[in-house]
Amino acid sequence: MSEIRPVGLGESDAAPRPVPVPDERTMLAAFDRQVRRDPQPDGPGDRIEREGGVVRVVSDGGGWSGVVWSDLDEGGAPAAIAAQIARFAPLRGPWEWKHYSYDRPADLPERLSAAGFVPEPVESLLIADVAALTLDATPPAGVRLVPVTDRAGIDLLVRVHEEVFGGDHTAVGDAILARLAERPGTVAAVVAMAGETPIAAGRVDFSTGTEFASLWGGGTLPAWRGRGVFRALVAHRVALAEAAGYRYIQVDASAASQPILRRLGFRQVAQTTPFVYQGAREPAGKPG
Repeated sequence: MSEIRPVGLGESDAAPRPVPVPDERTMLAAFDRQVRRDPQPDGPGDRIEREGGVVRVVSDGGGWSGVVWSDLDEGGAPAAIAAQIARFAPLRGPWEWKHYSYDRPADLPERLSAAGFVPEPVESLLIADVAALTLDATPPAGVRLVPVTDRAGIDLLVRVHEEVFGGDHTAVGDAILARLAERPGTVAAVVAMAGETPIAAGRVDFSTGTEFASLWGGGTLPAWRGRGVFRALVAHRVALAEAAGYRYIQVDASAASQPILRRLGFRQVAQTTPFVYQGAREPAGKPG
């Protein structure tokens, strides 16, 4: 793996020009229309299905499955929830209903819980206009950013994820490696190295045909937090999205990363909660 030369956003010899920044409602509407209602499959075994007021991803290859968009009324919600449970039952594994704070009906979270779904921690949906960000991608002294291009890089990324988030992230690494090989240009990953030790990692997904790229899996070992490593990882991935022509960057931010990202210029447009319906077998998780 070769080291990445740090690049700041918007570097130019010309004087910076004022950039009109869309408001939160405009960015959320674009995200809902382009990303939620028209999702892209992560793997070759994924299918996008639409049924009434629901859009879902169904994976036959052990990947992530779930509801990504819904717009239901109070009268139709019970039947729609029951229909999704029946549709995903043949997969025999956990799947997710991705709920957003603006989804209808207002009591959908209570209805999902009553139907057997288990909510995971609430995340903040953050979006930034790339042109409005000015970020320094230079890592702290002694740290270098290395692109993930092969199995060796994936192993380093998985090692970081497992140390930071816990659990087994082998399936996540395998999914990223497959995308790098089979669908180049839809994902890029990076590992921060201190000497020969991986200390942080993350990836950026490129939603082709949309204005959106998204940041996933950003995490730093506890001993290296507060030194600018996370900020450098964010800035580097945003710079990749800018170079690829994307207008917006989206993040589902945890409680820990949300304040940092907001200080960098990201804006909260909604909240999102994964509601998980358990099954009999454990499929590969959505790379996160």
